[in-house]
Amino acid sequence: MSDSSSTAALVTILREELARLVPGDRLPSSRELITRHGVSPVTVSRAIAQLAAEGAVVTRPGSGTYVAPRRSRPGADAPDTSWQAVALPGRDAALDLGEPPARPLPEGIVDLAGGYLHPDLQPARLLGAALARAARRPDAWDRAPAAGLSPLRAVFARQAGASVEPDDVLVTGGGQGALSMLFRALTTPGSPVLFESPTYPGALAAARAAGLRPVPVPMDGDGLRPELLADAFAMTGARVLYCQPTFHNPTGVVLAPERRRQIVDVARAAGAFLIEDDFARHLGHGFGPVPRPLVADDRDGTVVHVTSLTKPASPSLRIGAVIARGPVTRRLRGMRRVDDFFVSRPLQEAALELLSGPGWDRHVRALTTTLRDRAAVLTDALARDCADWLVEQQVSGGLHLWLRLPDRLDPTATVDAARERGVAIDPGHRYFPAEPDGPYVRVGFAAAASAEELREGAKRLGEVGGLS
Repeated sequence: MSDSSSTAALVTILREELARLVPGDRLPSSRELITRHGVSPVTVSRAIAQLAAEGAVVTRPGSGTYVAPRRSRPGADAPDTSWQAVALPGRDAALDLGEPPARPLPEGIVDLAGGYLHPDLQPARLLGAALARAARRPDAWDRAPAAGLSPLRAVFARQAGASVEPDDVLVTGGGQGALSMLFRALTTPGSPVLFESPTYPGALAAARAAGLRPVPVPMDGDGLRPELLADAFAMTGARVLYCQPTFHNPTGVVLAPERRRQIVDVARAAGAFLIEDDFARHLGHGFGPVPRPLVADDRDGTVVHVTSLTKPASPSLRIGAVIARGPVTRRLRGMRRVDDFFVSRPLQEAALELLSGPGWDRHVRALTTTLRDRAAVLTDALARDCADWLVEQQVSGGLHLWLRLPDRLDPTATVDAARERGVAIDPGHRYFPAEPDGPYVRVGFAAAASAEELREGAKRLGEVGGLS
């Protein structure tokens, strides 16, 4: 049989197999197809190429071949949604978080890009038990108060500091939803908002989706620079600053003690709100006490505090809190009634069960040790295999390392090449409100399956660096 007829026969067989699969399913590997159908590697390659050209499959180098999304057949009955291009306002780019790796990643990919704990590090047993106990409560499915369950608000208040009262707390559906609400509540569309540079891409997206204009304020190894912050307020007239004073994402920096008071004072002098994103409070590595939240020492309502349980527990525990004082509190509660009335009561009850039991403290202590060890493993492996990739900050908490690449490496090309070799990392440009001032990538040590995977990931990155 000629190569062309062998290819046509294999294409026919694969089309029949594709009809039984669903979009996203993985086809057998080339080696399996060669063995199963008794054809040559060239025949398999040509058959896959033909199906890809037809749009029936999608090939991902280093990962495999997958069933492509189904396409509507052209014809009179086909839906036509082209009118929406005219009807929708042109702000889709504001909602773009970049191109983080899909979840879950294909088998064999070492995940150094994930922003959550690997399932083995999550307190699954505690979460299951907490949810089961919560579901058995007689009022578990009743409507929850708009501000959140009083006992849960008391827990968040206690964690924030002695000056915070439960009435200052609004329970939210995670940290991202809280940021979206705050950017809409604290200023008006078209206004400037100050951001540390670099910063969390989700916060940038939330601000842009609210019609706001992010303005970068540079950082150094001690965090946000107060003198530049004062200049930025004066030059822009901004009335909101977003910052992450503790275990900053992506750099891991902790705002220096002498600066913590200074930036609050600068914001107050400007008549501005300071949004304190405290997502990483439970992600310290045990090198010393975690600094008090800025809100703990602020009684004038300058600081609006955001916290969440998703990072130290599970991405599906969508429970967080906003702590605010003054008229803004009434505005936020009013927005809650407009947006979604209240956060799911069973989830709030489960969070309360989780935080109130002794198992939570044991989990946080164990997580502290694990994250410290993983950070050390990845740092050492990168020093060995990627010697000229500079770790900008020796982290004392959080989930990531911030790396400056040598000038010979383009960050986007490096990320793509890493993916082809089976390791996922994040491109640094996503973390800058304006143009980045250097070639950066973010690598994480919490989403990989093990320390061995971290070492393997660093080894593969070393192979990428050696290709330039």
